[in-house]
Amino acid sequence: MQAILGVIFHFIGGFASGSFYIPYKKVKGWAWESFWIVGGLFSWLIVPPLAAWLTIPNFVEIIKQTNAGILGLTYFFGLLWGIGGLTYGLGVRYLGVALGSSIILGLCSIFGSLIPSFYYELYPADGKDSISLLMSTNWGQMVLLGIAVCVLGIVICGRAGVLKEKELSKTQDVAATNTEYKFGLGIILAIISGILSACFNFGIEAGHSMSDTANKIWMAANPGQGNFLYQNNVTYIVILWGGLTTNLVYCMILNARNKTFGNYTDKTTPLLANYLFSALAGTTWFLQFFFYGMGESRLGNGPSSWILHMAFIILIANLWGLVLKEWKGVSRKAYITVVAGIATIILSVLIVGYGNSLKG
Repeated sequence: MQAILGVIFHFIGGFASGSFYIPYKKVKGWAWESFWIVGGLFSWLIVPPLAAWLTIPNFVEIIKQTNAGILGLTYFFGLLWGIGGLTYGLGVRYLGVALGSSIILGLCSIFGSLIPSFYYELYPADGKDSISLLMSTNWGQMVLLGIAVCVLGIVICGRAGVLKEKELSKTQDVAATNTEYKFGLGIILAIISGILSACFNFGIEAGHSMSDTANKIWMAANPGQGNFLYQNNVTYIVILWGGLTTNLVYCMILNARNKTFGNYTDKTTPLLANYLFSALAGTTWFLQFFFYGMGESRLGNGPSSWILHMAFIILIANLWGLVLKEWKGVSRKAYITVVAGIATIILSVLIVGYGNSLKG
């Protein structure tokens, strides 16, 4: 039952992440950097402490009592994760949406889910899954199989995206659509982004003592009720400070370079609606990790939690693409390929969930 709850929580988190950008489409007359940072202030600065205040008594004291080295390392991984998000956009720019996204999310899935297991192979810790444990147990082998199937699903979705781009480019100015395609530079950026985007999971690991403290306090007050659902909410605050730093600096540079600081007070645009939709997008984005923490409390912060999170993001994003008819006008072959990719990702989720049920 715990494994089923964990999968459900990860699905809700994945749905939030795969859907958060939709409110941004309602923003009118603002440059990307303007609505991105307004939404980001809610994602990384406003909502995280609010969520912690609602769920973790004395969360400020937990942060204050945490070793400065742990806080610094957690923040540092958040900073790297923020850079991963920025290089994501550049990777997509030079490789195309389908190819770039598939490579980046695939790498993020692999690195984020497996590197902690290799780390704990070298530095064992109670309650942490090492790679040898995964490879030597039935449940661990099933989780690794699920990861492999998920990667296959990502590759299939990427193939569908490449087919789509080729087909749609035939009806457009090919020279114009391919002027920015630079495979060499794009693949380097994609690799950097894939690795650094996985640093969010590393940040959770680095700041685990904070969530562990919150968990122990809650378990002492609620004996026999399992792990605390919201224990990670205190860790997110520090990780997201790092993400805010990276994105704020970059967006301010773009505001200055593109002369778009006026967006924030431009009365010729629907200011109230723009702020509300940006706030909604930012809040929805944070909910992915709110529910990720709930899922992790049931499955543990091993490879299964991260791969489920990434798989559901890819799944929901692709489903939104179908619902919004982004695949309209493509061949039957491309459409069947993307559906096959989505089905493969769903299968990977079921396999990982089954593996975790064996562990329990």
